[in-house]
Amino acid sequence: MESAKTLRAPGPLLLALESRAPWEFGAMLAAWPLLSMAPSGDGHAVLVFPGFGAPDFTTRPLRNYLRARGYDAYGWDQGFNFGPREGVLAQCMERFRALRAQSGRKVSLVGWSLGGIYAREIAKMFARDVRCVITLGTPFTGDPKANNAWRLYELTSGHKLDDREKFARMHEAPRVPTTSIFSRSDGVVAWRCSFQKESRLAENIEVVTSHVGMGLHPSALFAVADRLAQAEGKWKRFERDGWRAWFYRDTSQLAGTFV
Repeated sequence: MESAKTLRAPGPLLLALESRAPWEFGAMLAAWPLLSMAPSGDGHAVLVFPGFGAPDFTTRPLRNYLRARGYDAYGWDQGFNFGPREGVLAQCMERFRALRAQSGRKVSLVGWSLGGIYAREIAKMFARDVRCVITLGTPFTGDPKANNAWRLYELTSGHKLDDREKFARMHEAPRVPTTSIFSRSDGVVAWRCSFQKESRLAENIEVVTSHVGMGLHPSALFAVADRLAQAEGKWKRFERDGWRAWFYRDTSQLAGTFV
């Protein structure tokens, strides 16, 4: 077993492989007809948070896809995501409340990388109003410095990552259906930092993609749409039967590799 203290950021080779992100965007365009085979949505609102240093523009392909599948998808509408600076979290909560009131239904939260931290924490505060949470390559457990962006994060956000007690609270999953999509070929975040303890309402889905391209990769997009399509109050774990076994690895053997 590997402890949080022994986790390290992905090495130079994986980091260099992040350059494949443009190819993953091309794969999304090529796979669009197949992606249309994902379950249709029921029109409920979905709030999508971008990754570290990224604006809503980067999640537009994901949101466009979700709209095409029948969801009412929105960006976070706060410009570049440079961490929870003054007022940012409060504005996130206000945007969530507005969507909840506007739709009159529970809202689903999707977060890419750092954006997934916002999604998980808001779900903890408003569990009764959240339908489900989906994160993509989000480092919510393990060593907060087991990634290749922590120095830049500290510089731009003004937040130090040495408060172990504070980050320990992030390990806990929200009390709503929560899916963590991760990749062992992630070149930015150590994948074990995105692997949550599975339970009746918490699961992991492994895809083979880069960190920068995760929100564009066909297998990740399909998984997001599949999870959002679960009927409210009737959530079930992701199934890998049939053709899905070719694109989604079995994560059951990974549960005991990290504490």
